[in-house]
Amino acid sequence: MARTILVVEDEPTLRETLAEALEADGFRTIQAGDGRAALERFRAEQPDLVLLDLMLPELSGLEVTRQIRAESSVPIVMLTARDSEVDKVVGLELGADDYVTKPFSSRELSARIRAVLRRGESSGAPVPPTVDLAGVTVDLAGHRVLKDGTEIPMKPKVFELLAFLLRHPGQVISRDQLLEQVWGYDYPGETRTVDVHVHWLRSAIEPAPATPTLIHTVRGVGYVLRRPA
Repeated sequence: MARTILVVEDEPTLRETLAEALEADGFRTIQAGDGRAALERFRAEQPDLVLLDLMLPELSGLEVTRQIRAESSVPIVMLTARDSEVDKVVGLELGADDYVTKPFSSRELSARIRAVLRRGESSGAPVPPTVDLAGVTVDLAGHRVLKDGTEIPMKPKVFELLAFLLRHPGQVISRDQLLEQVWGYDYPGETRTVDVHVHWLRSAIEPAPATPTLIHTVRGVGYVLRRPA
């Protein structure tokens, strides 16, 4: 069955052009011309991926990303202007999976979309909707982490990092692999980004972050999540 892509772009001609190119490449598309309509179509249609322009009327692309991430881990690919580096970084931190800079070719766009969808398919072993980690409950479906019934504030990328590690328990994963799988192969960062996010994650879920018992460092390689027996 063809994957469904929600195309969110306020310029009608470009929106139609994008939809036609994606349909010619085997995808099914639905469309929205502003941020509010995007959220309505997203909730009604549950697409497999959202292609999202950042400059939108009603609600910005960044706000749409934030609201989608509050309820779903569906892949999001942003469309950005060439000079909007800050928006790119903010969008990725909010939970977008990749971005494409205008102008772009339909071939590049399709390749990015397929790469993001492949990452989702190979994200690891299935896990239950909720997971208990030493008294901390991870609600994967709801994108929440709870301790004693109280939600722990967590940045979207930190949650995605946790979810990825939960799908690969006991597997040592390098920083480069985490950058590729969690941030996306074209993320404009370096391995230090991974270390910072691991620090934030430990601060949120470890009983004693200075002496972690869940997320272990493998010197010279990366990290491994070991669930308590």
